[in-house]
Amino acid sequence: MKSTYQASAQWEHISRRWVTEDVPKNLAHFKSGSPNHKIALWNPAANGIRYLKTLIYNLASGLGPDGWSRLRRIRNREIGDPFSVTIDGESVCLDYLQAVLELEFIEEEIDLAGARVLEIGAGYGRTCHAMLGNHDLVSYHIIDLPNTLGLSRTYLRAALDDEQFAKVTFITVDELDDALGPHRFDLAININSLTEMPLDTVRNYLALIDGRCAAFYVKNPVGKYMDKSLDGHAQGDEAVRMAMETGPLRQVVDIDDSRAVEAAVPAFLAAYRPGDRWTCVADGWAVPWTFFWQAVYKRLPATSGS
Repeated sequence: MKSTYQASAQWEHISRRWVTEDVPKNLAHFKSGSPNHKIALWNPAANGIRYLKTLIYNLASGLGPDGWSRLRRIRNREIGDPFSVTIDGESVCLDYLQAVLELEFIEEEIDLAGARVLEIGAGYGRTCHAMLGNHDLVSYHIIDLPNTLGLSRTYLRAALDDEQFAKVTFITVDELDDALGPHRFDLAININSLTEMPLDTVRNYLALIDGRCAAFYVKNPVGKYMDKSLDGHAQGDEAVRMAMETGPLRQVVDIDDSRAVEAAVPAFLAAYRPGDRWTCVADGWAVPWTFFWQAVYKRLPATSGS
């Protein structure tokens, strides 16, 4: 005779394989193990895309009307087949969602109308794409390694219209000294790449910003981390060693502890200040990553006799 409250075939299978009668005997790591992945939590190792899309959905749900307007003005965001969700008919991916949040932060302090922008390390170019979609910039210079510069040039040629693309100048690090000529910039940008450079290179870029730019937006980690549970150090110990040897901030931070992150902020603000005549006019947590911070610095005018 069948039980009135009989388990489904699915849960009979789960009870045999994962939530067995032995599970209650040891609760030490129960919540991060396979039994709980069947009861309450999707296994992060096997459900990374599910969690990514959930993150995008929740983060995008917090955008206000101005944020949605910024996003809609960035056309051709679907190039490259990103992982996306759709909210009220609008496709959203994490890259451009971050670009919108960064742009919102910058706009609070910098007038971008007619601005000349210099970006150091542009990735595939999503920040440039977002800025040119939202503002009538005079020019946008990108400095990068040759291979990455080839990617951003190809991507932006596909994403931008002819008028926008004509405003972009691509400069490899090898030709930097000669290519910039007399150019000066209203804003310099660095997002998550100074942290991956040798310290002397970081200092050289900050000196370049000090000499040529009026403002600087930076978004980078507040320090290093050694939490192997995040990715299993999948790229190997050598990759971890190389990562620990780059950037101006090499102290290991508990990136899952908000107080530890906040305690590292003063060192972050000092490390990325381009020079003595610069002041930080705004800083804050760079959503959604727990250990990323962002700041806008402005160069103070020189005083007479100095």
